[in-house]
Amino acid sequence: MRAGDVMTADVVTVGPEAWVGEIARLLLEHRISAVPVVDAAGRLVGIVSEGDLVRRAETGTLPRRAWWLDLLTDPAVEAREYVKTHGRRAADVMTRGVVTVGVDTPLEDVARLLERHRIKRVPVVRAGRVVGIVSRADLIRALAVRPIERRTAVVADDRTVREAVLAVLRAQPWWVGTYRQVTVVDGVAHLWGLVRSPAERDAMRVAAESVPGVRGVEDHLLDWRAWSSAE
Repeated sequence: MRAGDVMTADVVTVGPEAWVGEIARLLLEHRISAVPVVDAAGRLVGIVSEGDLVRRAETGTLPRRAWWLDLLTDPAVEAREYVKTHGRRAADVMTRGVVTVGVDTPLEDVARLLERHRIKRVPVVRAGRVVGIVSRADLIRALAVRPIERRTAVVADDRTVREAVLAVLRAQPWWVGTYRQVTVVDGVAHLWGLVRSPAERDAMRVAAESVPGVRGVEDHLLDWRAWSSAE
C-alpha cells in the first residue's frame, strides 16, 4: 500500500497570515493535530501543530530557563523563541522545512519517517502542492483492514507451506537453523527445537503465523538454558 491509498484528501489548510487563535479553533473543530500552511499558489510553506501552540504567552506556558542558561544561549535563538511564543500569525509559529511524502511513497517509508522525525502526520504533496495528509490514525486504519485480506483461504499442500515458513524464518537476522525444525500437518505449523529467549519463541510463532496457508501454530520449543542444565 502507498500514501495515496490511505491519505486524507480533504485537507484543512491555512495561509501564512492566519491568526493563531483561528488555527487553534480549526484544530479543535476538525479534531486534527496540525494544519499545513500554504501560500497563495497553494504551495506548502510550513505546518502548525499542537506542539507549536503549547508554549504561549497568552496561556502562561512560556518555557522557563535558569538565569545562567540565558547567559549561554545565543541571542538569535532567544529571538526565534520569542517570535514562536508571542507571534500571532501562522508564519510566526509554523515549523518550516516540513517533512513530506509523495502519493506513491510506500507506507513502510511513511511509517519510518513518522518514527524517525517523531511526528504524528506527514503532508502528501504533488508538484509542491498539498494533495493529502497521512497521520498515524490513517496507518492504523490501513492495518485494521489488512487482517481481512490475509484471512482469505489459501489452498496449499503442507510441503509448500513448510517451505514458505522456513523461507520467512531464514530471512530473519535472529534465526539460527541449528537445533530447530518446522513440520506442517494439515496446515498447522509445528515448531521444534531450542530457543535462546522468550522473545525468539514469540518471533518464531509470529513469523509462522504470517505465512499464507498456515491455519495454526503449535509450539514445541524448549528453552536452551533449561535443556542444557538438564544434560
